[in-house]
Amino acid sequence: MDFSLTAEQKQITEMVSEFVDEEVVPIAAEIDKKDEFPHELVDQLAELGLMGMPFPEEYGGAGLDYHAYPAALEEISRGSGGLGTIVAAHISLAGNMVYAFGNEAQKEEYLTPLAEGEEIGAFALSEAGAGSDVPAMVTTAEKDGDEYVINGGKLWISNGSVADTVTLFAKTDPDAGNKGISSFIVRPEEDDGFIVEGTEEKLGDKGCPTAELRFDDLRVPESRRLGEEGEGFVQALKTLNGGRITIAARSVGIAQAALDEAREYAQQREQFGDPISEFQAIQHKLADMDTKTRAARLLMHSAADKKMAGEKFVKEAAQAKLYASEVSREVANEGIQIHGGYGYTKDFPAERFYRDAKLNEIYEGTSEVLRNTIASELLE
Repeated sequence: MDFSLTAEQKQITEMVSEFVDEEVVPIAAEIDKKDEFPHELVDQLAELGLMGMPFPEEYGGAGLDYHAYPAALEEISRGSGGLGTIVAAHISLAGNMVYAFGNEAQKEEYLTPLAEGEEIGAFALSEAGAGSDVPAMVTTAEKDGDEYVINGGKLWISNGSVADTVTLFAKTDPDAGNKGISSFIVRPEEDDGFIVEGTEEKLGDKGCPTAELRFDDLRVPESRRLGEEGEGFVQALKTLNGGRITIAARSVGIAQAALDEAREYAQQREQFGDPISEFQAIQHKLADMDTKTRAARLLMHSAADKKMAGEKFVKEAAQAKLYASEVSREVANEGIQIHGGYGYTKDFPAERFYRDAKLNEIYEGTSEVLRNTIASELLE
């Protein structure tokens, strides 16, 4: 297999890389410190057509394939892990829900402004007692005429406090288990009963607000239900499966940033009269970091290749996300070690990479759940 990028894909990646180096990297530490949604950066991404990368041009997207999109997201995440999550949650989760399961009218009305970057999307699935165990959700949507009345709450919702469109999951039949879950398009500014309880103070992933949401008799018209009743659970699984490719991309981007920073530092830092890059112990660390990062990138593109070919890619996406997320944490950890004491301070970005990397092993499928998925596919 050849996962080399085409000339067009390379051009797109280089454009994004240049933008990241000029606009994102210089203020990444500030984003991390202030932990505020970077509206100006997101607007700039929209101007470059990067807030709707994989969606067709007819809906305001850029029409990129799943090699170019993850490669671009890798570059964005190399600059800022929080910005990478903002884009991934907006496109891979919220946007993809509308694109994959919405009807034509829903796509025109709700996907287009998302793809053009005029609006921000969020994906509201997790609850306090329903993370990996999705069917345990308690949020309900009761039919009342041509509307649904939604009550409950959601937790850990990326972009949740700033979103214009939220794809929300609720039980339309509480007694039907995973077959009783449906999904809806919710508009926070238009729909009474949509309440942002607050946002989490997190270890990393700064700049991307992670919100707790509550719904008190939130009324949503039937016309904003995605697909048929009872299809929400399958929709969520399919959406998360594709999203794992982009979390792998975020992971690779952070790993690459940690590697680049560690290599540069090792070539400048001197001990015993020589740059520490001359020491074999440091060289071995850098060699392992580079090898693991490259392997993670190839797994990411392998899963993308399967997706683009229309083949089943559940195992490949899980493997890419699992391996890349653990590699990002391992590479970031070694980056701190190479920096020594300085790596443990905020004078260098090494510690930020580590904090941002850890999240990759938790959201959109924990490493433990992904191992279950991979084993299930192997033994099927």
